[in-house]
Amino acid sequence: MLQQTLWSTLGILACSLVFTAASVPADEPSPQRSGDRPNIVLIMADDMGFECIGSNGSLDYQTPNIDRIASEGLRFEHCYSQPICTPSRVKLMTGMTNKRNYVKFGMLDRKQTTFAHLLKSAGYRTCIAGKWQLGSELDSPRHFGFEESLLWQHTRGRMDSKKRDTRYPNPRLELNGTKEDYDEGEFSSDLFADFLCDFMETNRDQPFLAYYPMALVHCPFCPTPDSEDWDPTSHGSKTYKGQPEYFGDMVAYVDKIVGRIDQKLGDLGIRENTLLIFTGDNGTDKPIVTQTRFGEVVGAKGEMVDAGNHVTCIAKWPGVIQPQLLTSQIIDFSDFLPTMCEAAGAEVPVNLTIDGQSFLPVLQGIEGQGRESMFMWYERNGRPKKAREFARNQRYKLYADGSFFDIETDRNEQSPLQSLTDDQKEIRSKLQAKIDSFADIVPPQAR
Repeated sequence: MLQQTLWSTLGILACSLVFTAASVPADEPSPQRSGDRPNIVLIMADDMGFECIGSNGSLDYQTPNIDRIASEGLRFEHCYSQPICTPSRVKLMTGMTNKRNYVKFGMLDRKQTTFAHLLKSAGYRTCIAGKWQLGSELDSPRHFGFEESLLWQHTRGRMDSKKRDTRYPNPRLELNGTKEDYDEGEFSSDLFADFLCDFMETNRDQPFLAYYPMALVHCPFCPTPDSEDWDPTSHGSKTYKGQPEYFGDMVAYVDKIVGRIDQKLGDLGIRENTLLIFTGDNGTDKPIVTQTRFGEVVGAKGEMVDAGNHVTCIAKWPGVIQPQLLTSQIIDFSDFLPTMCEAAGAEVPVNLTIDGQSFLPVLQGIEGQGRESMFMWYERNGRPKKAREFARNQRYKLYADGSFFDIETDRNEQSPLQSLTDDQKEIRSKLQAKIDSFADIVPPQAR
């Protein structure tokens, strides 16, 4: 649990609002700046597992900015996403298990309520920059609560007419739904960061939500502008995976961008009143093998094993989160929505069923306020008959088929436990109860 106690806590502003879960709020947000309503900046790397960050134990990659932010705030040892991107994004943005509302890959059901809806209704300005992949309708980002957007893979696919990936050098993006094609040596991560920084500067005097689901470090693995062989005339890779030897350069560029955004908050004079969270959407891609202080980690994106969904979570909020905190408290992606709403004083409507639990008390250093275990339901295309389920705590994992693993000693889940101690039997029973608590939910495709 937390290794340091927080001596001061933040008073959260109560906010009374009415919100209909199936519709986009129509009211204009209030421009009033309130000192106890923090800005929220959420950055999510793509395909960058827990093992890629120096402060998490990586020996292969240098992440000095992220490590510094971790030392200035709180680092979670146990944060869990879904195994791939769209399921993670749906869970993160709606606060629900995929079993309740996941439809299919590349889509967020338009009836869903997101954290952007709720914060916008509470008077926050909202923006998103980065990878979308949640619906190709022209109004999709605004429909889901984002007033401004600069996105890749919104209404257009990832490939251009010459079969080149369009996400990194000289990218094809969409600015508030308008197509923007770049051809002067731009790199998408810089464009996204520019957009976010401009948004923060424009809205520095009122509360805002800036959400950055990064394109990095998803394949194709390719040079960045800091690579020795960066080619500003490139229009993207013609192979899906690219060249894995550039993965380290891409991790370094993530770190550079995260440091730049944190610095911008300081330059604007709003760092003290901003909650910055950095996480990742799923495990590292399969060609990548990383050496760490806890052993070798083979990328397992798309899999249910630990390396497929164990991700970084680091939070910095000066004056609220004390520096150099480390927690073993377990959280999952359904917890982000209620946490952000509680921090912002945004009410979660009583008719909106969510599965997440706020970890704001953990950020405040309060012991014993978090969840004891988490539940995962996953199938890439939402097919109930092919879905797998598990529940886990920090050490043990139980699948719905009865397989029970000690992840601390068997991270790759090679040897299910057979003869159990009394303590293990008790833990197994609790995890089974967690699975059972979701048994009555009917997945969307089965309705």
